[in-house]
Amino acid sequence: MRHVIALDVGGTGMKAALVGADGALLHRARRATGRERGPDAVVAGILDFAAELRAHGTERFGEGAAAAGVAVPGIVDETHGVAAYSANLGWRDVPLRALLAERLGAPVALGHDVRTGGLAEGRLGAGRGADRFLFVALGTGIAGAIGIDGRVEAGAHGFAGEIGHIVVRPGGPPCPCGQRGCLERFASAAAVSEAWARASGTPDADAADCAKAVTSGDPNAVRIWQEAVDALADGLVTGLTLLDPRTLVIGGGLAEAGETLFTPLRDAVRRRVTFQKLPEIVPAALGDTAGCLGAGLLAWDLLDTTDGKEDTP
Repeated sequence: MRHVIALDVGGTGMKAALVGADGALLHRARRATGRERGPDAVVAGILDFAAELRAHGTERFGEGAAAAGVAVPGIVDETHGVAAYSANLGWRDVPLRALLAERLGAPVALGHDVRTGGLAEGRLGAGRGADRFLFVALGTGIAGAIGIDGRVEAGAHGFAGEIGHIVVRPGGPPCPCGQRGCLERFASAAAVSEAWARASGTPDADAADCAKAVTSGDPNAVRIWQEAVDALADGLVTGLTLLDPRTLVIGGGLAEAGETLFTPLRDAVRRRVTFQKLPEIVPAALGDTAGCLGAGLLAWDLLDTTDGKEDTP
């Protein structure tokens, strides 16, 4: 059975799958990144994991994977196949595509984790059927993916979709990116967790705890939540003004609050639009499988391109 390797590399763990031509997940596996051992160990772990997946596919299906797709965090040069920088993994300028291709003996596509998850949501998930969509992931930080006719735009330098670094509160708290008042300093799951832990006096409290307190009517929780929603709405309206998406897909940890987030968020965005067309605002549908599914799509797209070139006289 023809299949590809899909690998989604996170800050602490890796999710992987063997993916069939119809998008079916034929085999799934997980492994820690081992980042505590340093960036070289992380790269070695990725290569070993991919080789094991190839061996499993050969044993089970009688042939190795036709290609591999890999999604990684941080700054990614997709054109040259280089993992340029990741604060969480500690690497710089890793030629990951070439290393994996040599290890696997198969073509490899490298993508940015959020853009790859957005690709899956656009083709297979909540954005399916939309010719233009914006996917926004509300996690430790905030990042986005700009979907156009079934593909995701990386930008001229690989930075497209970094909506978390739109300044929504000029002069606000400093952001690690060097600016002040960035969206992710107010509306990420990490920002809400930090604010609620401080307000509740519970150091281990997180955004999910804040959402629960909102539903019970806790005034401090309601205030913190509304501040996050208002900041998010400001950032999203900037995004939809620039991009005019048909569908706005919201994922990540904060989106797991469901209508506790989506009801006030839709209202806040609606109040802010003037001439803009209000997009449909929907929760992501694929959960933590989005990265693997997207990596699989990258691999199949690569094969389609390669096969097409080979068929050209």
